[in-house]
Amino acid sequence: QVQLVESGGGLVQPGGSLRLSCAASGSMSSIVVRGWYRQAPGKQRELVATINSGDSIDYADSVKGRFTISEDNLKNTVYLQMNSLKPEDTAVYYCYAASAWRGYWGQGTQVTVSS
Repeated sequence: QVQLVESGGGLVQPGGSLRLSCAASGSMSSIVVRGWYRQAPGKQRELVATINSGDSIDYADSVKGRFTISEDNLKNTVYLQMNSLKPEDTAVYYCYAASAWRGYWGQGTQVTVSS
């Protein structure tokens, strides 16, 4: 089992920045990919950014150049640095981790971009 706990969400003005953190605990040795998804009201959950065990990184086109995913393996923590935030980035952001046979989700953290 793997447990994921997100933090760092909040209210920010357009153009501002936030950094999300996802602390993991449990059987991390089996995890091969970690990342972030988001879900806006009335929309499906979508990929934001992922990083795999080979350090390959993937971003949604909508966040390329603005968001950066990184990890601290000693702390079992993944970060999402979000810059130049836009109102359309408003969503609940979920941390994700997956092994070869199942995925795990955090409880989500709200990010609201509004003036």
